[in-house]
Amino acid sequence: MTREQLETQQIPIYFAAVLVALAFGLLASDSARHLEALVTPAIAILMYAMFLQIPFLGLRQGLGNRRFMAALLLANFILVPLLVWALTHGVADHPAILIGALLVLLTPCIDYVVVFTHIGKGDSRLTLAATPVLLLVQLVLLPVYLALMLGDNSEVTISIAPFVEAFVLLIMLPMILAVLTSAGARRSRTVSAWNDAWAWMPVPAMALVLVAVIGSQIAVVLRDFDRLLPVIPVYVGFMLLAPLLGFVSARLLRLPVAEARSVTFSAATRNSLVVLPLALALPEDLRGLAAAAVITQTLMELVSELAYIRIIPALLRGRQA
Repeated sequence: MTREQLETQQIPIYFAAVLVALAFGLLASDSARHLEALVTPAIAILMYAMFLQIPFLGLRQGLGNRRFMAALLLANFILVPLLVWALTHGVADHPAILIGALLVLLTPCIDYVVVFTHIGKGDSRLTLAATPVLLLVQLVLLPVYLALMLGDNSEVTISIAPFVEAFVLLIMLPMILAVLTSAGARRSRTVSAWNDAWAWMPVPAMALVLVAVIGSQIAVVLRDFDRLLPVIPVYVGFMLLAPLLGFVSARLLRLPVAEARSVTFSAATRNSLVVLPLALALPEDLRGLAAAAVITQTLMELVSELAYIRIIPALLRGRQA
């Protein structure tokens, strides 16, 4: 199998990984719990592999597309947070579910959104180049949004230390290593060979993350499913409305069709795999249900993406957004 064939088959591979994780998590739940220890290192590996695909050294070209960047930031950090604030009012009396929903819905995806954007005929290269900006902005704004939306909910106590630790281990460290690798690949054949080998890794690394995350948490999701019911309408509402906000943002900035699709996919796709360790770092009385809320969103989103890759190209085609 060539690398191109592997990338072409990545969606079936991801869904196969989900099925394996579901089967293992349900049939061998005691053993599957040990997969939780793999979540953080698996995500770190995935992020390093993904960052190696980002043209950091030529990032200024991607950042030079000001209208695209403005639309992306408008959708993800103004319009979507307003939507999340409105949708989550109904779960304000469920602190663990509320914090889980806020964690996952306020953070735009920086990994498999590139895959779905490509399949949905968006500008995946521009999405990839914008990833560091999305990461840095959500790192700064997530604590602000949480403070505003949690308000005086005294039942939710969040320490900033686990958040900083998770972002450093899962985002900043892999990013720095990837930048150093990319720079070294220009001067060293050995580093260049290492870089080329890692070009194969995003798909298997994503599959590994899905197995670790879903396998370790699915039993908890099913055990607490009745307690998670209040958040299901929140996620359904987000699935239906977030793409429209991406479309509106792209339209306001008058983006070409491929870029408009990219913004739409970004607005609708969330950073669930990276924020799960943040949920698991919450106080003990919150972490289990909060993590289950994050995983529930992941499972629902994977289904919604199958609709997006067909609907978004059909709605945004052959004209200015």
